[in-house]
Amino acid sequence: MAKPQEKVSFGQRLKQIGMVFKFTAKQDQWFAPLVAGAVLIPLALTVVAVILWGWLWLPLGILFTLLAVLIVLNLRSNRAMMNAAEGQPGAAASIMENMRGDWRVTPAVSSTTQMDMVHLVIGRPGVILLAEGNPQRVRGLLGQEKRRLAKVIGTAPLYDYMIGTEEGELPIRKLRMTLMRLPRNLSGKDVNALDKRLKALTARPQLPKGAIPKNMRPSKGQFRQTRGR
Repeated sequence: MAKPQEKVSFGQRLKQIGMVFKFTAKQDQWFAPLVAGAVLIPLALTVVAVILWGWLWLPLGILFTLLAVLIVLNLRSNRAMMNAAEGQPGAAASIMENMRGDWRVTPAVSSTTQMDMVHLVIGRPGVILLAEGNPQRVRGLLGQEKRRLAKVIGTAPLYDYMIGTEEGELPIRKLRMTLMRLPRNLSGKDVNALDKRLKALTARPQLPKGAIPKNMRPSKGQFRQTRGR
């Protein structure tokens, strides 16, 4: 199930906004001029409105100014994040994990030592595979995952995308919009059932940590018999 969102205090929210401001200003050269315009234009209109119709327009003008700044921040920060994420390993999974809605993301269900990877996403559209890395290597991983998933997903739709900037690939800045436009083929119950089946399929057994207990160790005679076979 989707993780419940933790409550964020007002002070933490301001710190987050400040960090976004700094990050966007470093990545986007047009951010500062646009913010200046978002402040100066509404304030100038507010001064005119106050002179003509009275002080009642002052709080409204301040609210419009804050709204304009937030709109610029939202648009330009998203653009800056996409530019910074482009070409970074694992960026597609990170974006999906922060998308609104019920998206079940399993990063790097299949990968290579050269940082090629395939991410598994389950949502209302169905099952989605996102491939990142060298196209020649990652196509093999993608085909392997499609064959493996086809055995358990039943009639659920299966989508796959190659993330990149070449012809036939999906640019990472268009990832959110592309997936949000997919049809909602599954109900919430279908997503839960599909998620359980695929978690059982993708689960990897882990070896116990620490020394093996003495009562579980093979005897020396068993070890010799094994080596003699």
